Amino acid sequence: MGAEHADAEGGDSDGDLAVRAERARAALVREIELNGAFDADPRWRDAFAAVPRHLFVPYYIVGVPGGYERLWGQDPDPRRRLRWLEGAYADQPLATRMRDGELISSSSQPSLMATMLVELGVEDGDRVLEVGAGTGYNAALLAHRLGPDAVTTVDLDPEITESARAHLAAAGYRAVVVTGDGARGCPERAPFDRIIVTCALRGVPFVWLEQCRPGARILAPLSTGIVVLTVRDAGFAQGRFLSTSAYFVALRGAGGGEAGSGWAGRLPRSLVRDEVFRFVLTLVGEYGGVDAREVLRVWEREGRPGRERFGVTLDQGRAYAWLDDPAGPHVWPLRGSA
Repeated sequence: MGAEHADAEGGDSDGDLAVRAERARAALVREIELNGAFDADPRWRDAFAAVPRHLFVPYYIVGVPGGYERLWGQDPDPRRRLRWLEGAYADQPLATRMRDGELISSSSQPSLMATMLVELGVEDGDRVLEVGAGTGYNAALLAHRLGPDAVTTVDLDPEITESARAHLAAAGYRAVVVTGDGARGCPERAPFDRIIVTCALRGVPFVWLEQCRPGARILAPLSTGIVVLTVRDAGFAQGRFLSTSAYFVALRGAGGGEAGSGWAGRLPRSLVRDEVFRFVLTLVGEYGGVDAREVLRVWEREGRPGRERFGVTLDQGRAYAWLDDPAGPHVWPLRGSA
């Protein structure tokens, strides 16, 4: 990244840190831009260029041989402070909170965040609900784009919402941060024009549709992909998956769950390692209850389709996954939505 190496003897001042952070942030934005993530809505480039990610990850956890190591911005060792800053502006997810050895919160990969925000398709005046407050960084990006009163972010864990509020304040941004079960939405702030979810789901809660305006868009991780649903009314939404893969910390509360297949042991390891097939196996096999061998037969017979050929329909309390056409021959009920 663009951060320069600190003088190990003299350390670095707050001014030096700010300069290095600005350079590193500019380098990250260029990297995301070169990948084409901003092409459909260049206004998001300005948000990523303005919002200081390092203020939302004052510390994070990295794996080291034999365990974990915490990097933080107040470390007395200038070399470790530099490692922290470089990591904060690397295009990679950062583990920010663990409990009893389990990851419960993270800062998502910035390029994936950019893709999701662009696909969210916000317009001026939209009201957005974010499910999964995390560090508050995504809420700050949304607030930069739409204004503070337009953005609500909800999380079940009061420690996470408290730190998100603190990070937003430190960076000079405001959003409405709510402690509650995101699977139930946030009815007191409804209706919403967009819902963006930054945690893994087993199904899309129908209550979200009730809190959306007609024509709203819901963008949510499901299996190991991201589905983009258009809401027709309180009882119906439908849409396809993006082609990109996505792995998130599971939503805690009603409706949460990590992607992982209990059917994997019945198939050759080479197939289970195939990222797209693992997506299909989790969506259709685990969430849909279809035998793994049948999932494999359909996937191979249809030419090993990618994520973008699959979609989801929510219709009057029932949820379906489908391949190519919701009225076609390959439609599977989903068991996770409620």
